[in-house]
Amino acid sequence: MRIDYEKRIFGLDLMRAIAIIMVMCSHTLWITPEMRGITRKLFSIGGILGVDVFFVLSGFLIGRILYKMYVSKAFRFKEVTYFWVRRWFRTLPNYYLTLVINILVAIYIGSQLPDQLWKYGFFLHNFSTQLPWFYPESWSLSVEEFAYILGPLLLYLVLFIRKKASRPRLFLQVTLFILVLFVLTKLMYNHEQAIRHMRHWTLNVKSIVIYRIDAIYYGVLAAYISIVKPQFWYKIKNLAFAFGVVVLIAINFLIPIKGWFIEYYPQFWNVWYFVIKSLAIACTLPLLSDIKTAPKSIRIPITYISILSYSIYVFHYSIIMQLMKYFIPSEPMEGFDLIIYLLVYVLITFVVSYLVYRFYEKPMTDLRDSPKIKSYFK
Repeated sequence: MRIDYEKRIFGLDLMRAIAIIMVMCSHTLWITPEMRGITRKLFSIGGILGVDVFFVLSGFLIGRILYKMYVSKAFRFKEVTYFWVRRWFRTLPNYYLTLVINILVAIYIGSQLPDQLWKYGFFLHNFSTQLPWFYPESWSLSVEEFAYILGPLLLYLVLFIRKKASRPRLFLQVTLFILVLFVLTKLMYNHEQAIRHMRHWTLNVKSIVIYRIDAIYYGVLAAYISIVKPQFWYKIKNLAFAFGVVVLIAINFLIPIKGWFIEYYPQFWNVWYFVIKSLAIACTLPLLSDIKTAPKSIRIPITYISILSYSIYVFHYSIIMQLMKYFIPSEPMEGFDLIIYLLVYVLITFVVSYLVYRFYEKPMTDLRDSPKIKSYFK
């Protein structure tokens, strides 16, 4: 697998690599349910934080693409559809492949399939109602798909209302509108919902599309600032990074110390925890986006993990871990045996992810740049 390191930004690859490692660590708690203490707490937090890092980073990358496309004189609906097509060639092949495999795995191990399985085909299984148990990690893919549709569509539609308005200003206004809108959806949920415990929060707020789309648009807002105010963007990079890291650490340490549990502070969990976390992650972008490279011994493994992160995400849990747990249960294991089990799990995950990326994901993604596909959008 050849990698053009000149076209990559190491700091962003580092974000993506850290995010997928945090997600994997959180899911290993299924293998090691007896884990206790600070390690378990860090792994649990890592799973929640890792996906949000993906969201903000994704928003930053697509935001820069959208902004440059939007302010150009050639902006038409064809540009919007081509943007969608490029995203779908990147995201849909792996999703539908793993959806089919998850269905086959469920049938093989004797698990009951969801009553409304068809919703998974349209990313509707967690749009506004509780996340089903089947293929649970797919919740974040639904959030991303609807975020990709909503923003470009709104940007295009506002041009019919405000044809002569400044497009950079319109881009900012649409982004802020989306951020406010989805803060309001969370406030409405918090006002109407009386159930207050973490499992319900995980399945009914954290993983639901209509409450989480704004996570991606904090990254889009960061992209806007990086383009429109580049001097400010790089001037604040060190301070912003320090602030973001301190906030992320502080908020997660203060929760148990101050007793900010959902039973007593539901609005904090249902609304402001998401907002604070996303803003803090966005604050790390000025510095990380400016780290272009790193020593070879660090750059190569981090870049590989970053490139494989999507395949790792969709394969590591409901497919690889579930099959390993089915054939070789980890519950009786401890000590060295458990360590070997974890290492085998990680090895299988990376080998499978590499093969999927090399022979399926990358060829499918490359189709979006084929002359035949491009010809439809000229």
